[in-house]
Amino acid sequence: MNINLPVARGLGALLFCLALLMAPLTGLAEVPPQSVFNPRPAAGDLILPMPDGAEMVFRSVSVPGQGFWGDRDRVIQIGDASGGIFEGLQRTQISGSFARDDGSWYLVLGKYELTRAQYIAVMGLETLLETSGDPQVRELPQLRGRELRDALMQPLAYVSHQDIQAFLRAYNHWLFDPDHPERRARLPRVDGVPGFMRLPTEEEWEYVARGGMPALEAGTFNDRLPFPTRQANEYAWHLDNARHELRPVGLREADGLGFHDLLGNVQEMTSGLFRPEIWQGKPGGVAVRGGSVSTPASELRSSLRAELDIYAWNADAERVEERRSFNTGARLAIGANVLVSSAQQARIEQEYEAYREDLRRTMPVGRTLDNLVAQASVQLGTVDPILDRLMAQNPDLVEPLRAVQAQMDRARERLELAQRESARSLTQDAARNGVNLSVYLSRLARLDDTLGRARRLAEISTRYQDQVDAVERSIHDLEIAAGEQLRGYQDKVAELGDYEPQYIEHAFQVLDATELPPRERLVMEVLREHVDVFSEQRRSDPQVWMQDFRERFEGFEDN
Repeated sequence: MNINLPVARGLGALLFCLALLMAPLTGLAEVPPQSVFNPRPAAGDLILPMPDGAEMVFRSVSVPGQGFWGDRDRVIQIGDASGGIFEGLQRTQISGSFARDDGSWYLVLGKYELTRAQYIAVMGLETLLETSGDPQVRELPQLRGRELRDALMQPLAYVSHQDIQAFLRAYNHWLFDPDHPERRARLPRVDGVPGFMRLPTEEEWEYVARGGMPALEAGTFNDRLPFPTRQANEYAWHLDNARHELRPVGLREADGLGFHDLLGNVQEMTSGLFRPEIWQGKPGGVAVRGGSVSTPASELRSSLRAELDIYAWNADAERVEERRSFNTGARLAIGANVLVSSAQQARIEQEYEAYREDLRRTMPVGRTLDNLVAQASVQLGTVDPILDRLMAQNPDLVEPLRAVQAQMDRARERLELAQRESARSLTQDAARNGVNLSVYLSRLARLDDTLGRARRLAEISTRYQDQVDAVERSIHDLEIAAGEQLRGYQDKVAELGDYEPQYIEHAFQVLDATELPPRERLVMEVLREHVDVFSEQRRSDPQVWMQDFRERFEGFEDN
């Protein structure tokens, strides 16, 4: 097919030609038809209309727990202790924007990165030519055939954060045109109110990139990558296989949730400002996620995050410019307002009473803002100067106020004991995980020797192959069990690291004073080192910690 595309032919002709180019690829069974807007169709795709016959494809991702406020299963760990300085491990809560009839919730994210064709559909070719800093975009009017198709299927890049916001605004306005209710018919809704286009939050993006609920259930959510490292070429465009050159969306394999190019190709803007840590620190530019065609494969990871300076200082020209990056683009999400109706607000308020009484104190926000022990300690400390002032101003009330002060002192003592006991209990639980881990590692070391012998025998006679298979299954099961113990150990070390040093020190003193078996005594030494590291750095390193256990218990024998 030989197609010439002068700018004068307009947007409608451009998208019509684009559809023709993909026409031979349609007709897949039981899935949506294939197109330039959905090159890898799959069951479960949510396809929304765009101007001039274009489309935007989304997928829904379930989040754990029931109800608006969720439950403890919604607490996830993000970050990577072995990653960069801005990727420290953090506990956060993942929530969805939309609810199903059964009370479960889900979020909605674009299946692919936003493409040039989709931007043109909403904003027009002339707007792209005006706003883009990409020299390749200038060639679009002269391209033909497959070259045109591939160019329009590339992710949108070389545009500013403000350009993306203008696109979102224009697309939302088009969807919600009151004269065309059919455009919003397939949008997910909250109490009948349709959602709207926005950028994803960092938490949403990383939750999806890590594999969502299937990964949580499989125990792989905290893995560095959602796919085997050796298969990076199959799932991502990165520096080693793309060499700084963007590729059309959908060429790499989909991840377990059906998304393409979450890692690699363009790094993707999110809705939040970049902070050194997601929940604290100086706000800067825009947080971008996922790496790009300029990221080495060895540095790809679900936690990878960087800063896009919205306004960049050009030192040569001595002026501020809106940043446009050749490897930065966007992926859309569908969001909803928290409060969409009075009826929904009433339900949320009703649920909150039960949530506040029980669940909230166990969630990340509760541990920091609503921790009853820590909050009470702070509040008690603020009362002393008030009592002193009242006694100075009211001599007749000195005695009753001193009685109140004595009651407060006793309350402080009880709070002190509670924090000491909680720290001791956490230390003991972490040590128990550490003991189990060390036992599994000792068994694995012995099984490795057994496997070596079995394989040598199998080389002599195939009748020993069953023994090899049995040992390999045992090793696999033990590795899974060891991983579970390490995750439990990490979680408890992280919780313990939130306590004041005096409570941690007291916990170890109490446990050190007891009669401990040699294995548990050695675990306590390793645990203390790891707690000290976490308290200082506010981050754990599971790979290093696992290696610490292997080295300390190599050849260890229980008496």
